[in-house]
This record gives sequence, C-alpha cells and structure tokens, in this order.
Amino acid sequence: MNKIPVLILTGPTAVGKTDLSIKLAKKLNAEIISSDSMQIYKYMDIGSAKITKEEMDGVVHHVIDFVDPSEEYSVSEFKDCAERAIEDIYSRGKLPLITGGTGLYLNSIIYDMGFANVNSDSKIRKELEELYNKYGKEYMHNMLRSMSEKAADKIHPNNVVRVIRAIEICKLGGHIGDFSTDLKLNDKFDCKIVVLNRDRQVLYERINMRVDIMMEKGLIKEVEKLYEMGYGKELTSMKGIGYKEVIDYLDGKSTLEQAIDKIKQGTRRYAKRQITWFKRYENATWIDLDKIRDIDEQINIIEEKLNL
Repeated sequence: MNKIPVLILTGPTAVGKTDLSIKLAKKLNAEIISSDSMQIYKYMDIGSAKITKEEMDGVVHHVIDFVDPSEEYSVSEFKDCAERAIEDIYSRGKLPLITGGTGLYLNSIIYDMGFANVNSDSKIRKELEELYNKYGKEYMHNMLRSMSEKAADKIHPNNVVRVIRAIEICKLGGHIGDFSTDLKLNDKFDCKIVVLNRDRQVLYERINMRVDIMMEKGLIKEVEKLYEMGYGKELTSMKGIGYKEVIDYLDGKSTLEQAIDKIKQGTRRYAKRQITWFKRYENATWIDLDKIRDIDEQINIIEEKLNL
C-alpha cells in the first residue's frame, strides 16, 4: 500500500507558523489541517490566536472552529477527523499540510497509537490530557505508577500518549496488557516533519508581545461573552491558557496585571514543554527563524530536504 505523503509544520506557540504555512500551502498546492487543541473551539478566537479568514488568504483549513466549547474532544476524535481530512485532501490531488503545536494531536497522526480499544472514555482521556498540559509528563507517570507499578515500568515517561491511555484503562478497571515501550509509525502516512524554532529569549519576547496584543484585541470581552453564553469555568475549553487567568480576574481572584503576567508565564512554560516534545522527532528538519529570515529561503529548505 502506498503511503499518503503528509507535511507537518510545527513549533512552539508564537514562533511564526501561520505566515509560513499559508505561503507553503500556496506553493505546494496544499490544504491545511490544524493540530491545535484550542483552535478547534467555536467563539474562542482571540485567546487561541486562531487564524482569521483574511490570514487564510483563500487556503482551505480543516479541523478548526467547529467544536462547541461545552463539548469534550479527545485525541482519538482528532485522529479520526484529521485522517479523514488527509485522505480527502490527497484524493483531490493536493498535499495534506498539518500545522499546529499540540504534541498529542501530532503523535496521533505520526504514530499508530491504538486508540480503538474496548475500554475507552473520551471524557476521562480529555481530563488526563489537561492534567498533562498543566503539570507535565513526570506528574502523569507518577500517577500511573500509583495505579500500576508494572505498567509504569513498561512505559517510558516520554511516551505520554501511552501513559495517558494506561491511566484511562486503570480508571475504567481494565487490564493494562503488554504496552510496548516503542512507538510504531503510522503505516498509512509518510510524515515529513519540519520544526520551527527561535532563540529562547526571542521566543519569550514574542509570546509576551502576543499576549499584549490579545488584550488589545479584546480577550477580556471574549471571555465575558463566553460567560454570558453559559460557558462556565468548569469546562475543559475554559481551562486553556489565557481563559482561566481571565476568569480568575473576572471572579475577583486576581488583578488584571496579575492575570496578564500569569498568561505570559503559562504560555512561556508551555512553549518550553513543546520544544522538549518536538526534540523527540528524530528525523525532523529544524529551521531557526532567527538565522533564516527570508520566507522563500525557508520554503526552499523544506522543499529540498523533504524532496517535495
């Protein structure tokens, strides 16, 4: 069976994926599949830095702006939706281009994660994914060890998807079984991965600037409107970075300045975790956007190294 070629353009938040992704899509006759776990939600535009219609510049985007904030949405659901989009795009003679920085979403396409098991609960899995985003891989692995020493010994802490899946099975009272410590590549797709990066201090400055711009664009009003629409702080969607901090401000638990500082700090920490995650993609092509600033040169590097 011939594998479907898939180009993945990823990198930490605020690194500068959007502009390059649009120009790449136009050059390579591609359609874009978003792999951002916050941009799936409707009405949550400013805080998720969702691409606008103007920024899309006519390039078709999939798996974006279609989930109600009250709904739970798991990695396995993303996998199913993204795979359908990949097959549809390819069937029309175009290149599937995945762009975004949610590592669990990317892994579900790059690897065969075996989500189709008997014991499954999307709500539990989503809660576990949120715990990972908040506390990191060591916290999740320790949680698994508290439930099953045997499973924890078999699954490396870096294999977050397997750790989360094992915890889910434990919570459902299932049998852990023989978890492999190795990730098996998805045999449906030939994934070429490009990771964009910048000097850490430059990236952090971009993150701080992005948060300031979000506030200027009306993030407070966006959260107030979500509140008015009935979307409460208990929802998974409202616990995303940028939203939970504004909610604390609106609830009188912090000042506006404190909320802004917390958003910046939380986003910087998230970016650091993303970079650590992407370093595990052994065959990825890394592009330092501080050193290679010309977008045409960036595109040429991608085309040459990936034989596109």
